[in-house]
Amino acid sequence: MRPSSCDTFVALPPSTEGQRIIFGKNSDRPCDEVQEVVYFPATDYGAGEKVECTYIEVEQVAHTYAVVLSRPAWLWGAEMGANEHQVCIGNEAVWGRQSADGEEALLGMDLVRLGLERADTAEKAVTVITELLEKYGQGGLCMEDECSFTYHNSFLISDRKEAWLLETSGKYWAAERVEGGYRNISNQYGITTKIDKEHPEMRTYAQSKGWWDGKTEFNFATVYSFMTTARIEASGSRYCEGKKLLEKSNGHITAEAMMDILRDKDSGINMEGMFMTTGSMVSVIPTDPDLPGVHYFTATPDPERSVFKPFIFVKNLHPLKETSSPSYGLDDPVKKKPRFQSKPDRKHELFVKHELVAAIIESHKDRGKKITEGMRQLEEEMIKEMEEHLLHGVESPDFLVNLFSSSVQRELSVYSQK
Repeated sequence: MRPSSCDTFVALPPSTEGQRIIFGKNSDRPCDEVQEVVYFPATDYGAGEKVECTYIEVEQVAHTYAVVLSRPAWLWGAEMGANEHQVCIGNEAVWGRQSADGEEALLGMDLVRLGLERADTAEKAVTVITELLEKYGQGGLCMEDECSFTYHNSFLISDRKEAWLLETSGKYWAAERVEGGYRNISNQYGITTKIDKEHPEMRTYAQSKGWWDGKTEFNFATVYSFMTTARIEASGSRYCEGKKLLEKSNGHITAEAMMDILRDKDSGINMEGMFMTTGSMVSVIPTDPDLPGVHYFTATPDPERSVFKPFIFVKNLHPLKETSSPSYGLDDPVKKKPRFQSKPDRKHELFVKHELVAAIIESHKDRGKKITEGMRQLEEEMIKEMEEHLLHGVESPDFLVNLFSSSVQRELSVYSQK
C-alpha cells in the first residue's frame, strides 16, 4: 500500500482576515487506522528522567508544556497539534536521495510532539526538533504494520507571529522563516535558495556525495530531491492545487476557508481510498497575546463527513475521553518484539459512532443529507461561539474545561437525528 499525500497549510497577515494566523492540516493515513485527539497537561520532571517515545527513549526535560494532539492511536507522537503557547506543528513524509530505511529511532511524529512539549515559539521548535534529530536520528516503521513504510520528514510550524518550514534528510536539515502571506507543503521538498537556518554540514555532505558542485547557488530541494519524479507523484499536483485554493481566498483566509480547503476532494486534498484523510485540524491564532487560540479537530475520517470541534487551552482541563483510544500498555503489539504481530481494536467512542453514521450517509440518501446538514449547522454555531472568545478573550475559563468533550456530545446528538 503506497500513500498519496498529506497537506499542511499556514496563512499569516495580510492573507488572513483580522490579525490572525490560520493553521490547517489533513492527516492522510491508512484507511483502517484510528486517529485520536488527546490532551496532556504541563508537567514537571526530575533530573535524569527519560521519556519513552514510539520506539526509543530520550532524555526528558525539566518542564513540558500542555499539548493537544491528533495522532494515530498506536504511537506516542502526533501527526499534528498545538501547545499552550499557541505553537502549532504538522509533519509530512518526504523522500529524497538519502535512504529512509534506517534503524528504529525517532519518528517524525515523535518530533512533532517533542517540539510542542518543549518549545514556546516556532523558532524554538525548530531548534528542539533539529537538536533531537542530530542526536537520535529519525527512523522506524511509520505504519502499524510489518511492511517497510519509512520516510524522512518536513514540518510546518507556526506561532503568534510567524511560521517556519523545516525539511530534513536523515540528520541533515534546512529551515525557512515565513513572516507573512501563506505557505503550504505536501510530500516534496519545498525549500529552495532561501535558507534561514541549516545543519552546519548539510552543504559539505551534499558536495561529498556529488549532489552539488560547491559553486552553483545552493538549492536545497534540487540538491536533496530525487533526480527522477518524486516517489509520490500526486504530491506536486496537490501542492499546486493547495496553493491555488489559498490564493483564491488571499486576504480573506478564515477558519471556514481553511476547513473548505481541507474538505476539497476535487484537488485530492481530502483523500479517499486505501490512504485517506483520517483526521483534520484547523487552528486560529490571534497575534494579540491576550487572546486565546482556538484549535479545531475532527478526530474522525473524511472532514466532509466530520465536524470540526473547538479546543481552548485553559487551566484544569479534563481528559478527552470520547476521542481517546483504548490503551494496552506493555501488552500492546507495538511494544513487543517482533513488532506488529497483531492489531488490537483502537476505536474510540466517537470513531465508533462516526463509522455508523458514515455508513448511513452512504446508504440512506435522505437521512444522510439531514444528518450532514445538522453537522454543518452545529459547526457553524460553534465557530460563531468561538468568535466571541477570539474577539474578547476568555472571561470564565471554568466553563471551557469540557469544551471539546461537550462539543463531541453535541455532535453525537446530531448523529441520532432521524
